[in-house]
Amino acid sequence: MFTGIVETTGVIRQVKPANPGVRLWIEASFSGELAPGGSVAVDGACLTVEAVQEGCFLVFLSPETLQRTRFGEVDLPGLVVNLERPLRVGDELGGHWVLGHVDGVGTVRTVVDQKEGRWLEVELPESVHPALVIEKGSIAVNGVSLTINQLLNRRLQIQLIPYTLERTNLSLLEPGDRVNLELDMIGKYVIRYMEALHPAG
Repeated sequence: MFTGIVETTGVIRQVKPANPGVRLWIEASFSGELAPGGSVAVDGACLTVEAVQEGCFLVFLSPETLQRTRFGEVDLPGLVVNLERPLRVGDELGGHWVLGHVDGVGTVRTVVDQKEGRWLEVELPESVHPALVIEKGSIAVNGVSLTINQLLNRRLQIQLIPYTLERTNLSLLEPGDRVNLELDMIGKYVIRYMEALHPAG
């Protein structure tokens, strides 16, 4: 369980084919505090630490993970990724409940700089149920807990404040870039419950 409050960014330093899947060595400032078997959210995807050495940690991306996240679509070597360790009992819940299970990959359509921050418009993939996104609701974009300011059909607009831009990889986004999306957990359970009560057909 995560909160969507990114601790730091890391850099993918090495990609090793695993056939199937791949393994990534990710450089991060808190690598020395990790241990094999622990979890880390990498751009919002919950991954298991396999090894730690020399300021880096090793994770495995299965074919399922590659298919469901942007990691299967982008150049991985040198990629800057958002990192968050799991929520511990007693920690402050500053964002919202984030499971680390990516629901789909969205596409950045527009990026508009402002005096204080930036506006981001993201198009939802067809796989995402439109009822799961609401204005002023929460969404995780590359693992960052954000508020949906406005919803226009299948596009959502989000305002990024300077603090977020300084501490996450969202500052690097350009039109056409792909981003990991995780939708509100409560909404997903509600929709599943309603589908079970009223099955199609």
